[in-house]
Amino acid sequence: MPYALRRPLLAVLLAFVALCTACTASARENAPTAGLDTPAKKEIAMRLVSSAENSSLDWKAQYRYVEDIGDGRGYTAGIVGFCTGCGDLLKVVERYVAARPDGNVLKPFLPALRAVRGSDSHDGLGSAFTTAWQRAADDDPAFRETQDDERDRIYFDPAVEAGKADGLGALGQFSYYDAYVMHGYADARGSAGFRTIREQALKKAESPAKGGDEAAYLNAFLDARVDAMRREPSHSDTSRVETAQRVFLDAGNLELEPPLKWKVYGDSYRIDGG
Repeated sequence: MPYALRRPLLAVLLAFVALCTACTASARENAPTAGLDTPAKKEIAMRLVSSAENSSLDWKAQYRYVEDIGDGRGYTAGIVGFCTGCGDLLKVVERYVAARPDGNVLKPFLPALRAVRGSDSHDGLGSAFTTAWQRAADDDPAFRETQDDERDRIYFDPAVEAGKADGLGALGQFSYYDAYVMHGYADARGSAGFRTIREQALKKAESPAKGGDEAAYLNAFLDARVDAMRREPSHSDTSRVETAQRVFLDAGNLELEPPLKWKVYGDSYRIDGG
């Protein structure tokens, strides 16, 4: 090839290499960081929710938890507060019975659990049910695994997927998860669900996936969440947002990197790094 032709060709090749290098660097810069579903971040999420739901960082001690907290949802139980009134507790027991059909101490309560769904009734449940729940949690790893699986299916996995789709890091994904746990996905009995809370946030700020600023969008989401909580008498204390998630956001900790310090209901908590 004549030398005169080589020079333009060489220039084109060098420009192409430079473009590829820039694209690779840009892809690295814009690549999603470790999500909430990585083991370390998921453990942090479980502990944060437990601090709000059970006033303890020991979330694995909550498999056996069960009581009526007077919020109109009947019995609240397990690692994320499954409720007899909401129906998610019924799903846990149904899944457990499917996995352990014989000798299952909770199986006899299925008819009562179906009957009380949508109410705060204890009919057919009472102390016999709470004792059976605690026995299953203490004695059977399959029941604890069932709680994990239902938590992930109903709350954790959809929240993380939605957070990633909106371009959010670990903190935003956790904010979605915590909203799922407390409010559910859809509106119910006059209370706003996650879907409505997110819609309200998007009216105030663009999501990062749409080119918006992540911190601005998360502030809008937390504002909408607080408004939803204040409309429910049983959730009027907003500290799990204002003195926890908002603290991390104000510090610019969008990836929930420890050490983390926060308060819920006036109690102080800490997760150290390493």
